[in-house]
This record gives sequence, C-alpha cells and structure tokens, in this order.
Amino acid sequence: MRLGILTGGGDCPGLNAVIRAVVLTGKAAHGDDAMGFLDGWKGVLEDSAQFLGEERCRDIMPVGGTILGTSRPNPFAVDGGPDQVVATLAARGVDALVAIGGEDTLGVAHRLGAHGVRVVGVPKTIDNDLAGTEVTFGFDTAVQIATDAVDRLRTTAESHHRVIVCEVMGRHAGWIATHAGMAGGAAEILIPEVPFDLDVVCRRLRDRHAGGQFSSVVVVSEGAVPAPGPDAESARRATSSSSVDAFGHARLGGIGTWLADEIERRIGFEARVTTLGHVQRGGTPTAFDRVLATRFGVAAVAAVHDGAFGTMVALQAGEIVRVPLATAAAGAKTVDLALYRDVAGVFLG
Repeated sequence: MRLGILTGGGDCPGLNAVIRAVVLTGKAAHGDDAMGFLDGWKGVLEDSAQFLGEERCRDIMPVGGTILGTSRPNPFAVDGGPDQVVATLAARGVDALVAIGGEDTLGVAHRLGAHGVRVVGVPKTIDNDLAGTEVTFGFDTAVQIATDAVDRLRTTAESHHRVIVCEVMGRHAGWIATHAGMAGGAAEILIPEVPFDLDVVCRRLRDRHAGGQFSSVVVVSEGAVPAPGPDAESARRATSSSSVDAFGHARLGGIGTWLADEIERRIGFEARVTTLGHVQRGGTPTAFDRVLATRFGVAAVAAVHDGAFGTMVALQAGEIVRVPLATAAAGAKTVDLALYRDVAGVFLG
C-alpha cells in the first residue's frame, strides 16, 4: 500500500517518532511506501508532498517538531476543499491516510470519511485534551518542561521574597497546569475548569506570608478565568484577542500578566510573571513520549491493514486500542476534578 502521512495543528514533541514508526513499520511488515504531506491539511489541499524513505526517517525520533511541517487550515472552510483532498490523494496513489493531530485535525479526518477518504487517526497534543485516549504523546514532555520551570522559579522567588506567576499552555483544559503545579509544589494552581476567586487566592497568599512562607509560585493555565463578576470582566478585557484560526479558536494568553498585576495591587507583595509559551512545545521529547508515539505509529499501520478506517489509536489502561474518530471530535477532555481538588488541592495554599 501507499500510506499518506500528515501532521496538523500545533507542533508537539514526539511527532517525528510517529512518522518514523509508520514509515519503518509499513515498509518492514507490509512492504508499504509512504508519502508525507507538508504542513498538515494545507499540503493535501495544495498537493505538496514528499516521499518518505527509511533513510529519511531512521534517526528522527529524538528530534523535536515535525519534519513535515504543520499548520491549521480547515479543508471544510475552503470552497471545494474536501473534493480537492480526495483528488490529491487519488492523484498521488495514496491508499490510506494516517492523520496525526488533535481535535481539529482529527475532526477533519472524521468528516472526510463521508467523502470516501480512508483514514486512521493518531492523537497528538501537549494539552492532553483529546477524548478517547487517557494521554496524548507530547503531554509528558510539556509537563516536564513546565515542572522544570516551576522548580527554577521557586528559587528566584525565594531569593527576592516574590510571588511569581507561571502561565502555561493548555487552551481550555488545565492538564498541564494541574500536573506541573502539583509536581512543582505550586502554592496555587488555576485552571479553566474551575473559575477562581481572586480574593481567595490573595487571602491564601497573604496567609502563607503570615506563616513564614515569604515567596509563592502560582501556576495558571492560559485559559483560566476568574469567577463571574468584575474580576472576570477585567480579565476578559486584558486577555481578549480578535485573532482566530480556521477553526474559530481565539488566541489565548495574558491571564498571567493580569493576575500578577492584580496580586501586587491587592496585597502589596512584589509579583512577576513568566509565560512559558512555545518553549513547552519545543525540543527533545521525553522517553515516555517517544515510546508512546512509536506504539501509536505501529498501531496505526496495523489499523490500516486491518481496514479499521475511521478509527483513532488510543491509550487505555496501558494498552493501545482503537476508538471511533467521532470520539476524538466530540469535544475536549477536561481535567478530572477529583485529581484537582482531592489530590492537588491538598497541597495548595
């Protein structure tokens, strides 16, 4: 068979490990060849692709990012987009497509099934917000990077007796903030799933100070918001963006700066903000992410040859399984509130 491969959405540590696994497994186990489409769905729409041989892919597992490039176009937002996808795949002789991405990329893959595209999905996002799988590759690396940052911020906060706000990625799911905040021993962890009361946050920081803890690290997810009221409106004005992508997602960011300014204004403690941003996406993937990405790639090839199109490979109870692509496209997987309140919450304040 000829396998098509694309990587869509945000880049993510471990993407190259999946590409490597698909190419090498397809060739060794079935004699398949592979074609990589450049820059996600854009490459399929514009017929921009390259052959992926064993030599090109053999040593790319530790390399961050994606050798195929990525972007966020939506074929269903382009006139005649789905038909162009079908035409490109036919012209290139692609028998099946392995789409590696998050909710948007796999949502497109699911919808293309109705147009006759034979596709298997691989779940990718540092945000870990994809339904159907317990964890996505890239998440472990992002959490480790954020945890390292919290560890480093703690020492400078202690030296200057400051409150340091660390803003992490995650969009509208607080998985990175919860795990990194818990692992780094943050004083406060603020996530989108639980709107926060800034007066309560300030009171707990003040109580820490009164108890002899003269520094604090607050980890806040980029999508976190205050509880409804004046603070929510103030934060909305400070963080609102008119920029949206092809899937209608607004660019997030700025809650950390707003939060640090408000903490310093309300309780008088010197506050600083560090926004980790895209450093969480870059660099070498952890061993866990390399192994999970490899397992996903091998399983995707098996799904193709079993004719299990319209499915996504996923991790459940330590095993790689197949779930409908519709599951991945159904909506974001948010933080387990028992983990947030009953485990992480024990150590806050």
